[in-house]
Amino acid sequence: MNQEQETAIAGIYEVCIGVPDAIVAIQYWEQFGYRIGQVGELSADVADQLYGVNSCLRSIRLYHQNADHGLIRLMVWQNPTNQGLGLASMKVKGNRWATTLTTDLLMILNHAEDAKAAGWAIKYSYPYWEVIYNKERKSRPFTDAAVGVREMLLLQPLTRQVLFQRFGYTLPHYGEINHTAAFKTSQFTHIGIIVQDDSKESLKFYEDVLGLLRVRDDVETSYESSPAGRDLFDLQPGEKFIVTTFDDPRSSKSDLMAARSGRLYVIRFPDALNLESQMEASQPGSLGMSLYTYRVRGLQTYCDRIKDSQAKNLTNIIENEFKEKSFSFIAPDGYCWNLVEG
Repeated sequence: MNQEQETAIAGIYEVCIGVPDAIVAIQYWEQFGYRIGQVGELSADVADQLYGVNSCLRSIRLYHQNADHGLIRLMVWQNPTNQGLGLASMKVKGNRWATTLTTDLLMILNHAEDAKAAGWAIKYSYPYWEVIYNKERKSRPFTDAAVGVREMLLLQPLTRQVLFQRFGYTLPHYGEINHTAAFKTSQFTHIGIIVQDDSKESLKFYEDVLGLLRVRDDVETSYESSPAGRDLFDLQPGEKFIVTTFDDPRSSKSDLMAARSGRLYVIRFPDALNLESQMEASQPGSLGMSLYTYRVRGLQTYCDRIKDSQAKNLTNIIENEFKEKSFSFIAPDGYCWNLVEG
């Protein structure tokens, strides 16, 4: 058996969210189709070894139908290190967010407007129309099919979400809707991070060390070209960012219908831009979205690869709160990751 058969990585496994009250968080995510799964605990000593946080931890893994990726891990720290990203701008280093497919974007917008009227701490955007694929295609309004998505941003103190609805096309392996959920949503289909790296050197880690498939590269979004990008990422006149995406290796660079959810979006702002850093607010121990995990086969091999890379703060392999072998590290771009034996 060769190394490729012995090791494997899939799409983003979990979005880890620090919460002060598990019951409230579970009730919220149930509306998006999630359900309670495994529950586990760690002592402060073991949590410090694995996550670098000297606090007792209780975690609840939330499943979504039969999905093997895009799950949620609610992390209830006895002593959270900080309040997290909160309603901070999406245009900060350290930003983390998760994206979900829905068939009823207006229902979610209705609730967002009601929450704002009730005085909740919440920020959201208008559901913008975006043509994602075949941007050069010319179509006649009211005659040809409209092919694209509506997407909106939803920020709350403990969640940073982008939600999108497809029109005129489907992707069979990219998000599975739970039609019994209140908001008719899928598991998380992709997640994102913000970096500054004109050299693109830090991107090589995800491809060469973790073995993810780079499917889109150097896709530019500017203030002038995208009203949605302008609003969601607080772009100012003349500003732009570059998007690179990394997929489950079973996905495809050329066959759109073979695309799999679980994608990592890396949004690069130019080094010359004076970008605020909020890295300390999106690390394990923080409230809100503060860690991403991948599930892999051949955990020790991945640990050895990462040890030989430019990653930092590599922990030993120990059992996590769900009795799974696991380790954490800081990628070259500064984001903390956790790998779980699968």
